[in-house]
Amino acid sequence: MAKDKKGKSESKKAKLAEKKQKQEKKAEKKAKVKSAKIEGSDAEDVDLDAVLEEYKKQQEQFLKVTETVVDEPPRARAASTLMASPSNSNQLLLFGGEYFNGALATFFNDLMVYYIDRDEWRCVTSPNAPLPRSGHAWTRGGNDSNGVYLFGGEFSSPKQGTFYHYNDFWRLDPSTREWARIETKGKTPPARSGHRMTYYKNYIILFGGFQDTANQTKYLQDLWLYDTQNFVWHSITPPPAQLKPDARSSFTFLPHDQGAVLYGGYSRVKATVAAGKQTKQGGSAGGSKNILKPMIHQDCFFLRITQPPADASPNTAPTVRWEKRKKPANTPNPTRAGATMAYHKGRGIMFGGVHDVEESEEGMESEFFNQLFAWNIERNRFFPMALKKARAPGKKNGAGNGEGRERVGRRDRARQNEEELLRQLAALQAGTKGLDGADEMEIDAILKKQRGEEEEEEKDEKRKVRDMPVSMEMPHPRFNAQLAVQDDVLYIYGGTFEKGDREFTLDDMYAIDLGKMDGCKEIFKREGDDWIESEDEDDDEEDDEDEDSEEEADDEEDAMEVNDKKAKYTPSDRKKKKAKADEETPVAETAPAAAAPEEEEESEETRVDDGLPHPRPFESRRDFFQRTSAEWQEILMTNLRWKGIQPESLAVKEIKTKAFELSEEKWWDCREEITALEDEQEAAGIGEVVSLADKAGAGGGGGSGGAGRRR
Repeated sequence: MAKDKKGKSESKKAKLAEKKQKQEKKAEKKAKVKSAKIEGSDAEDVDLDAVLEEYKKQQEQFLKVTETVVDEPPRARAASTLMASPSNSNQLLLFGGEYFNGALATFFNDLMVYYIDRDEWRCVTSPNAPLPRSGHAWTRGGNDSNGVYLFGGEFSSPKQGTFYHYNDFWRLDPSTREWARIETKGKTPPARSGHRMTYYKNYIILFGGFQDTANQTKYLQDLWLYDTQNFVWHSITPPPAQLKPDARSSFTFLPHDQGAVLYGGYSRVKATVAAGKQTKQGGSAGGSKNILKPMIHQDCFFLRITQPPADASPNTAPTVRWEKRKKPANTPNPTRAGATMAYHKGRGIMFGGVHDVEESEEGMESEFFNQLFAWNIERNRFFPMALKKARAPGKKNGAGNGEGRERVGRRDRARQNEEELLRQLAALQAGTKGLDGADEMEIDAILKKQRGEEEEEEKDEKRKVRDMPVSMEMPHPRFNAQLAVQDDVLYIYGGTFEKGDREFTLDDMYAIDLGKMDGCKEIFKREGDDWIESEDEDDDEEDDEDEDSEEEADDEEDAMEVNDKKAKYTPSDRKKKKAKADEETPVAETAPAAAAPEEEEESEETRVDDGLPHPRPFESRRDFFQRTSAEWQEILMTNLRWKGIQPESLAVKEIKTKAFELSEEKWWDCREEITALEDEQEAAGIGEVVSLADKAGAGGGGGSGGAGRRR
């Protein structure tokens, strides 16, 4: 019995030592994460104008457009754009995107070209290219067949504390790789992200998207048409009685021979839910509250465009009408967000998506998909697409029978005829009139040379394209994958997958022949493991491991008690530790929230000399007061007390009115300075600068991870 006790105590010591070692490793990891956050922090202090100006200077150092072969595929990225090149059927174009590692965001503005026939990636550098961005949209040019048009997108500081929406418009020549920024007179679309673009004849069509303001995420439903012949934007306002799509982003927008078709999308709509706890009778106590609830749209619209008469003035807008269609038949079930679609011969090819099941306010369970569907636009119906194994050669090929021998004989005769033809050509090259007068040695030398050249060409072809693994399974489930179809082959690039609190930006690319459907070819696949976990995640893991180890220790103690009847019962301290942890948890959670206003005040004081709230570029008087209302009311009440007037003697409405007058006075005082900033940002193609700290304080919703990043 003593030996058993000794053995168990030794195993317990070993487990404690192992636990200590794990804790030391975690402490090291935490220190690394902390240092990484310190190095990449100062998100609120980052001057985005200066950062983008630095990018611009770096680009100007390139004297001309250059294209260089790169050793490996582009870095992993999300919210980029992929397109089949309109000028070359052997090329794919990839631009922009962002990569988020859990702590810092990196944005790209490199134009990457994939040469399909060579399995080769090339990077294009240019002195004049759009600044780094993600969430932008681009489309080919319809009648302008050798043009690609890009609009909008967003850019943020590394920790996503502040960000921009772009409103610049670009044209890319896919053959020369040259970018040109398009400057137009008159109205242009406002800055946005998550919108979609398509083409119809000489028009580029833009619809939807979203704008993040300091107070909320605003989804858009405005429609714009750009005339590529007359270089003008048309803002289309349909009649009030006409049915039109609701505001949304991340929808499908495909070309049609009479206009365009729109399907699906994602937005957040206001909803009222019970704010109190559930009662025993099944009701709720404590009233209700307003929240922004995710909505996955499943409606379908046809955009009919009629061009203006031939004798109309150049700036005449076409006649445009939204027509609501029936909901497509056989839609993928369950509904899913982030399912992307590419156009292919009168149909849309759809892949992936995610379905969220909101269990509670704290947690959300998600189901990810890797199914492939074809949406027939004319029939308005979805059809599932599955991979099929290639047929194995059987007896029908004629091997081993008379028909097979006859075919072999035909092949031999064809080969002999080809040999004779080659000898005749060799004789002509040798300078003779025929085979009789030619030197046999000379003819053989020419034939060998021709065969050698053919063999070299065959070797070169084999060298160009490597053997890629082919699977009969679809790629890993994901949402927001980038799709493009080139020569009846679907290319799937990247996308996002989530597990727990971690977000995986998938770094892979696949090809599926839509005609044969005989397998999924893996072009490349890389595993990434540079996710930086938050301290909360580490603490949760530690708590789980501590509980597991404590439970194991308890089990051992219980076993020892059963084996040794003389041993006295000693209660486990696991519950005490857990209770202590529960007591400490609220302090840890509320501490950062309490520190946030102090940080905002510090940044406000460093930014403004007079200590008063400062308006931002593109901010109206109403928006400025709405954002800073509490501060102006406090300033007003302080001023009244200094004058010997008690604020309590005034009505609430009167206090708000006087506070608004103070804010309005400040807004006009800063007008010249703010106008200059707005002009600079508009010249750079930049929309409103938004601080996520203010947005979070205003209850705008939408965090940095999970469904909030799916917009």
